[in-house]
Amino acid sequence: MSFINRRKFSILTAATALILQAPFSFSETLPNVVMKTSMGDITLELYPQKAPKTVENFLRYVNSGHYSNTIFHRVIDNFMIQGGGFDKKMREKPSGKPIALEARYALDRGLKNEIGTIAMARTNDPNSASAQFFINVNNNDFLDHQILPEGDPVQFTRRNEIISAPRAQALQATAGYTPFGKVIKGMEVIDKIKTARTGSNGMNENVPVEAITIESIKLLK
Repeated sequence: MSFINRRKFSILTAATALILQAPFSFSETLPNVVMKTSMGDITLELYPQKAPKTVENFLRYVNSGHYSNTIFHRVIDNFMIQGGGFDKKMREKPSGKPIALEARYALDRGLKNEIGTIAMARTNDPNSASAQFFINVNNNDFLDHQILPEGDPVQFTRRNEIISAPRAQALQATAGYTPFGKVIKGMEVIDKIKTARTGSNGMNENVPVEAITIESIKLLK
């Protein structure tokens, strides 16, 4: 009986040693995409466990070729670069149905709007994200979901400023934006894009004077 116990212990010890020696690399099992741009390639790692609906939605547009020959149409240094919705002539591309916001879900799992993360762009309606995305070029924690205290009106913080507003308005203002991946290669390309010279184009501000094209986004097999 003691022989069996010692044998079990030896097997467990050997297995534990193997586990401890094996390098963990979650990126091997996470989806990666390559964004080919006119300024270089960017590789992004996506997090379906932390923002499942958002990743699924993004990959649907990737696999359909929606992003091919779109542009970065909004570039603000020290803030973010936004793309995926317009062609070189600043014509908006049709997109599918909007998705539900996952900013709180992602935040609870450790995803924040930090430098190098990719997040979904949207209108003032928290549940309006469809195809457009942005890449943070700064730590934009004010874009993360905020949990409000009880009461109406209610106070919340925005860029170190304390704001008081009716609860309904505050809920909308603090809903946040959903990050769903991060740049793992090509930050030097992001650094070039973020400093592009910009101007006005019709109703749009912060548009690069020389178009920065997203030639394609493809899922790595």
